[in-house]
Amino acid sequence: MTAKQWPAASKYLDARIVGRRDLTERISEFLIGGADGAALPPGDAGSHIELRFGGPAGRFLRHYSLIGPLSPEKSPEPFWRIAVQREDRFRGSAFIHATFREGTRLRVSRPIGTFRLGRNVPHALLVAGGVGITPILPMMRSLSFRNRPFHMVYAGRRREEMAYADEVEAIGGDHATILEADRSGFPDLRALLAGQPEGTVVYVCGPGPMIDALTTAAAGLGWDHGRVRYEVFNAAHRPDDHGLTVELRDGRLIEVGAGTTILDALEQAGVDTLSDCRRGECGLCLTDVVPGDAVIDHRDSFLSEAERAEGRQMCVCCSRVANASKLKLAI
Repeated sequence: MTAKQWPAASKYLDARIVGRRDLTERISEFLIGGADGAALPPGDAGSHIELRFGGPAGRFLRHYSLIGPLSPEKSPEPFWRIAVQREDRFRGSAFIHATFREGTRLRVSRPIGTFRLGRNVPHALLVAGGVGITPILPMMRSLSFRNRPFHMVYAGRRREEMAYADEVEAIGGDHATILEADRSGFPDLRALLAGQPEGTVVYVCGPGPMIDALTTAAAGLGWDHGRVRYEVFNAAHRPDDHGLTVELRDGRLIEVGAGTTILDALEQAGVDTLSDCRRGECGLCLTDVVPGDAVIDHRDSFLSEAERAEGRQMCVCCSRVANASKLKLAI
């Protein structure tokens, strides 16, 4: 790797896979380097990148957290480290596992910091479920390196299915707890929160039901909602997704593949759009829908239940149509 820097104006960088190893039966780690050997720009703890892959047109776009070095003693790495869990019915992850090898070319964004670790919180509780360890591990490494107070809880079915369990224990020491549901059951999240020091801020990533249960427990204890910060993986893609056609105000028809979001398809067709997080959290891609028979499958965390029921707008970065193959947008 060289010290060459990427031009600041580039949204996507040309990259290639420079290493791969299996972490569990379904999770593999991939090292991503610059296509020409340039050192990739570092990301902060909790940041993620967009990957475009699947041919020159980049028919897949997925988000993956940057894990960083696996030991606090290591210096910054010139490549990026991500981990991908294979879901055979999810086209993107299955494609990655089947085709990504050393030398595979892809396009990557610069690091995106939508799940930021606060620098001076009085105490941090880190909660990871399954592959949700990927943004939480670098947070723990940062807190440990800076000697900040924290506790880490990493939950999964069985240890052999939990990526980076050894690294969690090595970096976290007595501040880290690994829970195997098959041995000890699922953690009592309300009790976990109730036992935290005053002012604790929670950072959680994992399956949607676990995040929902934790936020519900926090609300039940009277916690301010800002004290629970979370990241949800794969809100935009589900196994039973089907392709659809989007009609624009000028009559143009945009085809949206089953493995592509509406936002991705609009961008590829040259339609002017606004977006930021691309995971249904910020609301920047909120788009008006022309009333019709289509029922929107809202997958965002931005709109309220009342706004969803109205069906007048949707976050096109992740939401789709539940009952039809055509949708009209007022753009």
